[in-house]
Amino acid sequence: MLPLLTFLIICSSPTVLGQQEESLFEDDVDLADFDLDIAPRRVPRQVKTILTKETKPHIQELSIKTTIISRYAFTAVYCAMLNRHSAAAEGVFSFQIPAGAYVSNFTMIIGGRVYQSEVRPKQKKVKQENGKARNKETGEASPEQELEVFRISASIPGRNRAVFLLTYEELLQRRLGRYEHVTSLRPLQLVSRLSLDVTIVDHSPITHLQVLPLRNGRSTNSGSSKTQVKKDPPVTSVIKQEKNVCKITFGPNIVQQAKITTNGLLGDFVIRYDVQREMGIGDIQVLNGHFVHYFAPKTCRRASMVGTKIRQTKDALFTILKDLRPGDHFNFISFSNKIKVWQPNRLVPVTPLNIRDAKKFIYMMVPTGGTNIDGGIQTGSDLLREYLSSPDAGPNSVSLIIFMTDGRPTVGEIKSTAILANTRSAVQEKFCIFTIGMGNDVDYRLLDRMALENCGMMRRIPEDADASAMLKGFYDEIGTPLLSDIRINYTEDSVQYVTQHLFTNYFNGSEIVIAGKLTNDSVESLHVQVTASNNDKNIILETDIPLRKRQIETEKHVNAARVAMASGPKTPASGVTHGLGIALGSIAEDFVERVWGFLIKDGLRSRLRSQTSKEREDHIKQATNLSLTYNFLTPLTNMVVEKPEVLADGTMAPTPTSPPSSGDAVSTVNELPSDAEDEEPQRDNKKPSSQNLSLGNKIGKVERRPDKKSITVSKTSADGDPHFVVEFPMSKLTVCFNINGEPGHILRLVSDHKNSGVTVNGKLIGAPAPPGSHKKQRTYFSTITIVVDLPKRAYIEVTPKKVILDGRDRMVLPCHSTVSVDSGVLSVSIVGKSNVTVTVGGNVMFVILLHQYKNPASYQRDHLGFYIGNSKGLSHQCHGLLGQFLYEEVGLAELPAEADSEPSPVLKVKERSVPVVKKNRRIFSGTQNVDCWFARNNAAKLIDGQYEDYLMSHMFDTGDWPHGTNTA
Repeated sequence: MLPLLTFLIICSSPTVLGQQEESLFEDDVDLADFDLDIAPRRVPRQVKTILTKETKPHIQELSIKTTIISRYAFTAVYCAMLNRHSAAAEGVFSFQIPAGAYVSNFTMIIGGRVYQSEVRPKQKKVKQENGKARNKETGEASPEQELEVFRISASIPGRNRAVFLLTYEELLQRRLGRYEHVTSLRPLQLVSRLSLDVTIVDHSPITHLQVLPLRNGRSTNSGSSKTQVKKDPPVTSVIKQEKNVCKITFGPNIVQQAKITTNGLLGDFVIRYDVQREMGIGDIQVLNGHFVHYFAPKTCRRASMVGTKIRQTKDALFTILKDLRPGDHFNFISFSNKIKVWQPNRLVPVTPLNIRDAKKFIYMMVPTGGTNIDGGIQTGSDLLREYLSSPDAGPNSVSLIIFMTDGRPTVGEIKSTAILANTRSAVQEKFCIFTIGMGNDVDYRLLDRMALENCGMMRRIPEDADASAMLKGFYDEIGTPLLSDIRINYTEDSVQYVTQHLFTNYFNGSEIVIAGKLTNDSVESLHVQVTASNNDKNIILETDIPLRKRQIETEKHVNAARVAMASGPKTPASGVTHGLGIALGSIAEDFVERVWGFLIKDGLRSRLRSQTSKEREDHIKQATNLSLTYNFLTPLTNMVVEKPEVLADGTMAPTPTSPPSSGDAVSTVNELPSDAEDEEPQRDNKKPSSQNLSLGNKIGKVERRPDKKSITVSKTSADGDPHFVVEFPMSKLTVCFNINGEPGHILRLVSDHKNSGVTVNGKLIGAPAPPGSHKKQRTYFSTITIVVDLPKRAYIEVTPKKVILDGRDRMVLPCHSTVSVDSGVLSVSIVGKSNVTVTVGGNVMFVILLHQYKNPASYQRDHLGFYIGNSKGLSHQCHGLLGQFLYEEVGLAELPAEADSEPSPVLKVKERSVPVVKKNRRIFSGTQNVDCWFARNNAAKLIDGQYEDYLMSHMFDTGDWPHGTNTA
């Protein structure tokens, strides 16, 4: 029952970072340009000087809104920059996000045009002539870039402004009995309007809420148990706490910011809290077919520990020595050019004499240069394995090595892949390795993989941080193991796709989180069983969870989150920033599913522990698909966005007049580093993210997120294979037919070019027929284009992934977000992962359904469904496969029976008789069934002319119906 400490201490001189001041000019700038919230006469001269001599675009507004619902945090960042000069200027948006968070959306609005990002799989590594790997898509982000920094630059036209919108998500981790949420406030300049709003809503009562002073540099204690000298929250902070809801706001004006710092490095805004815990099995929440299970027992006895503890500074090591408990065993190993073991060939128990001798060893440590990482790990592993095989080791003791370095491997084995392989071989899954890296000259990727592959964790210690306090905090986390070999099981066949449910250790003050999908929503209860070891005892906890009751409870606190985000004091921010609050409140309805998707990192960890290449590829494929499903920027994906083009005179380049090709170029703006040997898996499918961000075409205009309701528009539609349905209200009849086109064919759906100016075309994509089908292939609509020529030409092009709107300006909008844009005669409203509504002039409306598959079969393709919602604005001369029936009526008759046959029904259409049979169609994504009279043979005699008459040369073809009228 002892902790072994494999200890590495290597001293290095801290790097001094300086910041060069930019050149100063234009002293006569009017303060009105900066849009301050306070009167110019109240701005001190020092602040005025800083503002007026600033040459880079000025940040008029920085608004950050966070909703934390049941420990899952959604954050939206809004940054508006003004280019005060007549020439174009480069605006740099840089924001630091927590290392454990995933970016889920990024949007730029420059010159009134929207530039929406898209997450794509990383390209495979290819070899250059010099033998080094490079990406097929290159970007601005360096492969060695810190994971926490999201950065993009873009040209801003003269006397114009740019808006940057970033969202990221994070599952808060419980450490030392607290959750900690950190918001970086480092805009690198004084900001006219700065606001931070954090809303915390939890199923359990919120306890121990604390807002720390702004944390910067050595003032941080990063989880340490030390008490800060100053405990007051930052100036202007407002805290409102109820039982299950807390709201924290922070909004210093520009003068108050200058009192903190004049260079814009305010620091980190830190919130800590905990929630009241139930005894036993933990907290399980259920929502929309998914569940999340939070397990953090508080009444377990401490387990004994075997491990290696480390300290960077001697003071920190002395502190850890004081915390060792009777029954623990430990040792110290230092490694540089040589490896020195304090007590060779053994672990020693905690006794006063051993503690005294250990202090002597620590005191006498002297760094000698070099870093033998592989040798240190091998020596420590040998010691620990030997102890575990001895009779002194308890059967349920917790074994671990704490490994710390401030350098890269330079002695012995220096190749990362070999070090990792040697470490796995030495550990043999018998104990865990926890790694700590200090400073800038550290291979953090190596330390991270070393920990992940051996059931541990990695921590970073910046050079300007209080290393002693941070290391003490880390030891406090892992120094008190309560349980080991934890297994959490659920009712067999009731759940699927469950995230990690086997855990090596549970440490005091932490939390285990599991999520999964329910296979049957109608099941009344879910049986949960937890088995674990505590000292020399085995523990079993189990209970039945009433699913319907938990669903209702979860829905209640989701609604509380939405209400909390929409209420409260209004900050002096624009309409867009208020809209961000509405958007964050609305996405809470999907938070349980997004927690499940967020735990994608289980897949990332699994790939590192893979034993075979196929196993590794399967894990990579699964993790990549989940990244794309939830639009997460992970080490397996890139985020790309189209960039604005600014002319030499400082103005925006004109909108392209010709329709863009399907292969429009986009630029990679940010990527996270991946392992050098990782290869990009093929992308099977992309389900749209449920991240909703409302954007207006005009800055400051935000549309409320449309509700996801069943479509109630006309049944007149073309959906599925495609199946056409035409509703004749006056005749009280519904007619249906199929068009068996070829992949690549472009069909004219609506043609009213000469009158209302509206034309609708749809392009077919092919797919194999499902097994057992009589068809050779199926076809679906992959693209639908709506062209309007009155009063001037504009168009909307819709695919399952994006919508291109070319009206006043050209915008590319994603189908995974909820967006509403009004562009004059054309307006579009997207409900993420649901539908696109296009309105023309207020009296023509089309609804396009988005059909996407999460795990498509070989015969399934993402496709579109087209529905006519309002046709009042279309003329009586309207034509097309659907348009020709808008103002027609039909009749139903029967042909006399022949011999023993039954009478045959026929439709009377424009004096034509069309044989039909009774059928049933499913429409509106299968939510409704409709009985209809089916016309065979590509709607022969039902439609004017022949099927070939409706084939167009290209997607923007507005040519008239060849016969000129809607008659045969």
